[in-house]
Amino acid sequence: MRIRVPATSANLGPAFDCAGLALTCHDVVGFAVAADGLEVAMSGEGAHTLPTGEDHLVVRSFRAACAELGWSPPGLRVVAENAIPQGRGMGSSAAAVVAGVVGAWALCPDVEAIDGAAVLRLITEIEGHPDNVAACFLGGATLSWMTPEGANADRLDVDPEVLPVVLVPTATLSTHVARGLLPGSVPHADAAYNAGRAALLVHALTREPGLLLEATEDRLHQRQRGAAMPDSLAAVDRLRAAGHAAVVSGAGPSVLVLTRRHPDDPPGDPASAVRVREVRALVREGWRVLPLQVDLGGARVLPGTPEVSSR
Repeated sequence: MRIRVPATSANLGPAFDCAGLALTCHDVVGFAVAADGLEVAMSGEGAHTLPTGEDHLVVRSFRAACAELGWSPPGLRVVAENAIPQGRGMGSSAAAVVAGVVGAWALCPDVEAIDGAAVLRLITEIEGHPDNVAACFLGGATLSWMTPEGANADRLDVDPEVLPVVLVPTATLSTHVARGLLPGSVPHADAAYNAGRAALLVHALTREPGLLLEATEDRLHQRQRGAAMPDSLAAVDRLRAAGHAAVVSGAGPSVLVLTRRHPDDPPGDPASAVRVREVRALVREGWRVLPLQVDLGGARVLPGTPEVSSR
């Protein structure tokens, strides 16, 4: 069987570590039980740089879910078709974790249905925080939080007027490096400011997209990590000065722009060519512009058997 998982953008400006958005850029990972051994085949993004053994994140996540389920297949074949850019703040690691865990749950012969709560808890344990994995698993926009019992998340229905555009640079940035630049404490005024903007963000995403520019303002993490991605911060500043709700996507260095449909868009058009042109005009050379939509389905089990080449 095959598992399709979406890219994600976390934080969305002020909602650091608690909000995420699923995007219509997908990895598709096929799993098959074999008589013995392990084979991992990849194409697309990261195909020539990612490991192909037990240390592959999809495989590690699959094994962790198998341990949770008390099941161990005699052999495993994995075929990954990767479209999510690696190391650029679009949730590639979250997608790998979700694909592996959901793949094990779906493939296990002793399981009748995927336990959403158990999956969310496990994918959060593997990833370390729930914002990206929750959005990848559930789709749409998500709010996530931790309790003593583990991770919880709820899904929001995003206003259909909201159209995400992602700007992807050639440079990469490690999430570990980006998080290491954050201060250990923040001023109370900045914390209060972000709390208010995060609350406004929920309203803007779901009911009033006209407020997205104000709702995506942040004081806690973007400027603090600017030394590691000065070009991203410069792009955010140019876009916001022109009225676009631009934020650093996750840990960066990609930039997420939450655009809105333009009055000149043809009826029924799923994307806004006018807004995309406006965004392109403000981006310098070297950036890939990805006009996307909000992915509403999250992780999906697809029909079909993966083709596996013999070694």
